[in-house]
Amino acid sequence: MQATSGTYLDLYTLPVPEANLEAYRGQASAFGAITREHGALSYRELVLDDPGDGLTPEPGIVFTAAVVEFRDRAHRDKVMAAVLADPRVAKMTPEPVADMSRMTYGGFAPLVTL
Repeated sequence: MQATSGTYLDLYTLPVPEANLEAYRGQASAFGAITREHGALSYRELVLDDPGDGLTPEPGIVFTAAVVEFRDRAHRDKVMAAVLADPRVAKMTPEPVADMSRMTYGGFAPLVTL
């Protein structure tokens, strides 16, 4: 799908054990800084504060979401290739603070921009 206008966003969601939230915050901060160094326009990391129906985490788990902003999909592809090739990312999680197999992600093109 072609973007109608505006930027391109990557959205990542990950359930994180509550006991690991501060360690995850450190990793997310480092990852976000690396994405910005390589050209991402912005990086936000969010934690679910007010779950709606159907979004009830299991006990001891919090949902996180990261939103990374790019100029367009080509810019995202270039930036993320550089980020994933950055040796600091490979060294970042020798002991993961969350089950990365439970992460969901995707790239989103604008549909409505007001």
